[in-house]
Parts: sequence; structure tokens; C-alpha cells
Amino acid sequence: MEELKKVLGRCVGKSIVLIVLFILNTLATYKIIYALSLLSGIENFVRFLVIIILVLMWLGFSLTYMKKLWKTKSKYLRYIPITIVYVTILFVSSSYIIKTYKVIDKLSNNFTIYSSSLVSLVENESYKIDNISDGKIGIIDDYTSIDGNEIPKEVIEKKKLKNKIKEYNDYTKLVDALYNKEIDYIFVPTSYVQMLKNIDEEKYETLEEDTKIIFTQEKEIEHKNNKKSNLNEPFSVLVMGVDSEKEKLKNSTFNGDALMLITFNPNTLNTTILSIPRDSYVPIACFKNKEKNKITHAAMYGEDCMIETIENFTSIDINYYVKVNFKGVVKIIDKLGGIEVDVPYSFCEQDSNRKWGNNTIYVEKGIQTLNGEQALALSRNRKNNTSKCSSKWTSGNRSDFVRGQNQQLVLKATLNKLKDIKSLDEIYSLLDTVSDNLETNMTTNEILSLYNVAKDILIKSSNSKMEDLIGFKPLYLSGEGARIYDQRTGLNLYDYVLYEDSIKDVSDAMKVNLGKKAPTLIKKFSFDIDEKYEENVIGKGNYESSIVKLPSFVGKTESNAIKEANKLGIKVQIKYTEAIKSLDGTVLYQNYSAGTNVLNVDNLILTVVKNSNQVTESKKENNTKQNESKENDNKKTNDNDIDLNDIIGIEGIE
Repeated sequence: MEELKKVLGRCVGKSIVLIVLFILNTLATYKIIYALSLLSGIENFVRFLVIIILVLMWLGFSLTYMKKLWKTKSKYLRYIPITIVYVTILFVSSSYIIKTYKVIDKLSNNFTIYSSSLVSLVENESYKIDNISDGKIGIIDDYTSIDGNEIPKEVIEKKKLKNKIKEYNDYTKLVDALYNKEIDYIFVPTSYVQMLKNIDEEKYETLEEDTKIIFTQEKEIEHKNNKKSNLNEPFSVLVMGVDSEKEKLKNSTFNGDALMLITFNPNTLNTTILSIPRDSYVPIACFKNKEKNKITHAAMYGEDCMIETIENFTSIDINYYVKVNFKGVVKIIDKLGGIEVDVPYSFCEQDSNRKWGNNTIYVEKGIQTLNGEQALALSRNRKNNTSKCSSKWTSGNRSDFVRGQNQQLVLKATLNKLKDIKSLDEIYSLLDTVSDNLETNMTTNEILSLYNVAKDILIKSSNSKMEDLIGFKPLYLSGEGARIYDQRTGLNLYDYVLYEDSIKDVSDAMKVNLGKKAPTLIKKFSFDIDEKYEENVIGKGNYESSIVKLPSFVGKTESNAIKEANKLGIKVQIKYTEAIKSLDGTVLYQNYSAGTNVLNVDNLILTVVKNSNQVTESKKENNTKQNESKENDNKKTNDNDIDLNDIIGIEGIE
């Protein structure tokens, strides 16, 4: 009887062990097959072959367990360590694959989180939205603005706020009204401080100290851009920089300072890169009547506005976008062990926390291995910073164009360094860092499909630089600087007016690379062996201006001002005022500032000095033709002989 119990005990124990081994093997096999199935488009034949082998291995183990289960005497114990080792390998491998997939999946985002905050001056006693009393609230009047209009209205309705609402057509006017105490609260994007500093850093230098956030509301919006492409075919990508002080990308609004439109042809490995200057004067898609303004201002209205704006003026459909947190660049490059860059000039720049002094970053001209902080400083630099550093670090030309070229240098060097990654741990560590600082509207499967292109590039570039193999072709937007009156801010702002022919040449080059246009063959080519060859940069050259700016009429005679305005096709209305008699017939003031785009001038009103008792109210409203009859009387006044600032202390808006 005792012997029978022992036999039964051994049988039960063996059965339990073998069943547990079978379950573990089954779970591990299922998990690894599931993990492999996630890697769509990557080594499909190899994955299929591995899955078949895994299934056969599972069948083999299962049959072995069954045989050992039915045999009275069997050496089943030796299968315990074998199964444990095998199952551990499968679990670890599948866990690593799934974890990596989740990191990649984190990059993909077809939604944008908009964040709007109710802000007041720090002296305001309210700290909660529920006790803002009867104060006036300012919002943006543009209903297409998610964080300036849509979210605020939803908050006002949800919180049942009875406050008086006042609408403004620009964030600068909204903030100015708060400072002037015309209103008590404003709804602005949560990143309003950095956003406004990008417009006028000096004016809004103390904005963060002067204001406080009382309430914040977020809203997730699906992207409108659906111009997706097969990544095995030519495609375009817009890279947008987020130059925030935050460590991670979440809730950081990009500022439009770093814009690169890239086209890539996976069949030829040709790449074009176009850096778009932040001050480019182009039609803004989400502005009323698509009025022209600095392209950086489109960033206030989110990715969709920026994408549509760039599509409109370049005639290129943007398939994908990538948002990169500049501060995250520091970590990414440090993870890579630094990047090698031929630095074009010696410079100094603030660090990633925007601090100078002991934190100032110094980089010398020449081939350097840059760490993350140095690479970010190079990507940001656009000023000489003569007030911060000695002459050694401040010589040479600096501008938004130079900054765009520097960003291209950093991008190329980073791509070139990627091929040096050898271990899986390095790959995962880098992906983990990237996932917090990069966002794209590519789906996870689309990102994974880049594997085949990347593998081909890595194999071919084993003994050369990746940037040489890919064939980067920089493009250039030519234009001219101009002070143009901005009706939204009421300021004369510096704008970079792009030449239409330069835009066309750049657009054509991108279309050729995308396979949408046949290339133009160069039939003749000549060179001089004694002269250094310089590659032609598409878009860079001599082009004609395409914008007409309103001149200053202040100080000119009435008749000459009318004649000049008429040549520009501008309607003129004359208003008279009394001043020093010697200024009779002289334009004293104009309602549109000099530099305003003529296309934006609806009705030009010129205030003219007239000291005659016969001037009546009706004559003050005379039309242009009636005023032209007095031309001979006014010709005696020379336009250049009058300095109104010295005589009466009044000048036009400049």
C-alpha cells in the first residue's frame, strides 16, 4: 500500500511538472510569435521562417512531454533545465521586441495636444478660475484657433463664467491689453511666454515674472493632414523644431524658428533639404484672407497651419511631419557619444537652459567633436553676441540663413553617427531618449518600413560617410530684407521677402526628387582647372523682387504724394489740418505706415497742412482729382527740404 502511494505520488508529481513545462513553453512560444508579428515589413521571409521553426520546436517539446507523461519510467527531470533555458530565451527576446515596438509606437502620433491657460497679472488676487469675480476676459477672435478661441469658449461654457468677453485679433494685442489693464484675464497657449519672446524677446523679457497661470485646459485634436505616402516611394517630411526649456516634448509648442522641408527618394537615396527662414514673408494659411506675415507666426496656430502654409507657397504636398525638441537634442547626441562637425566659425552661445555667464558655450572653428550642448548651441546660433563674448567668438556673418545651414550640419553629422551603433542596448537606449523628444504623424508600421531603407544605407556606407551616400542637396530661398508694417501687432517688423522665381526653382528641384517632374538636362558644362569649383545651389542667385512697399509720404507735397500713390494703384483720401503756415500743402501724417505691403492698403488717408480760411469741411473730404488741380501751387515745395521732426515734432509711423 505504501509502495502504491509512492508510485502514485511520483506520477502526480511528474504530471504536474510536465504540464507546467508545457504551459510555460506554450506561453513563451505564443509571446515570441506575437512579438515577431508586430515587426511588419521587417525581414518578412526571415520572420516567417523563424515562426515556422518556433512552431516546430513547440510541437517537438509538446510531443516529448506527452511521451514522458505516459511512460511509467522516464527521465523527465533533465527536460526541466532545458525547457527553462529555452523558455527564458523566448520570454527575454519577446519582451525586448515588444518593449522596443512600444518605444517606436510612442513616436507615432496622429493627434496634437493643444493647451490653453487663463492668465492674469501676478498682482491679481485670484488664484482659481472659480473666483475670478467680474473681471473682463480677453480671447482671440479667430474661431479656427484651438488654444486661443475654441478651448477658451469651452472652458467659459463649462465653468459657467459670466464675465464680459473681449476679443482681439492677435496675441500681442491681447497681452498688451492685459498689461494696460483693459482686461483682467486672458486665454493664451500655455507656452505663451516662449511664444511671445520669439516675436519680441526684449519687449516680453519679464512676461513670465509679470504674469501667472490660473487655470489650464488641454484638448486633443486629430491632424488634418492626410497626404500620406508609401515610404518605399519618394516622400516629403517637414521637420519642426521645438526650442523650449522643457525636458520632454509633451505640451511644448514649436516656435517656427527651425523649419526644414526634406524630400527623400528611397530609390536613388537622393535628399533635398530646404531650411525656411523664420522671417519669411508668406501667406499664412490660417490668417484671415491668408494675409502675408512672418512664417514663424503660423506656429502659434499649430502644426496644421504651418504645414498648410508651407504647402501653399512651395506647391509641395507634405506627407509627414517630425517635431523635435531642441533640448532633447542634447541628450540624443550625448547618447551617440558626440558628433563630428566642421564648424564654420568660432562662436559663443547660451546653454540649453538659456543661461550665459559661467554656462556660456564656446565652440572653435574647424573640425570638432561636439557634445550635446555644443551641437545645440550651433543649431541655435544666429547672432554675433558681441555684448556677451570677446571678438574671438563674434566675427563672421550670422543670420537665420546661417542658423539653418548649421542645423543641416548637425542633422547630417547625427545621421552619419547612427551607423556606428553596434549593440541592441545602445539602440534601445537611444530609442528611449528619442521617444521623449521626437513626435511624428507616421504610423508605427510606416516607421518600421524604413528599416529596409536604413539597412541598405548602412550596408553601403560601411566604409564611407552616410551623408555622402545619401546625397544631400541643400536648397536656398533667396529674397530681400524689408521693414513691413504688421497690422496685427501695429509694429514695423523685419521680414524676409522671398523672390517668386527662387521659390519656383526650389519647388521644381523638390518635385524632381519626388518623381513628380522630369529633370532638366544640362547639355553644356565648362570649368577652369585654375578656379575652384563651386556647386550651384538651387534657389540662390539674382532674382527680382515681387513685393511693392508703401513709401513714406510724410514731408512730401500733397500733389506729389497723390501722384505717387496713384501710380501704385492706391486710393487716396485727403484730410486737412492747421499747422505752421510754411508747411501749407505738406503731408503731415499717413494712416498706413511706410513699408506696408501695397496689397494690404485699402484706403490711404493723408493728413495735409492747410491754413486757409476758405477751407471748409466739405473741402476736407475732396477726392483725389480735385486735389490734383492744385498741383502747380504746391510744386514750389521741395520734398527733401522739410524735416517735420525738427519743425513740429510729428512724424509718420515708421
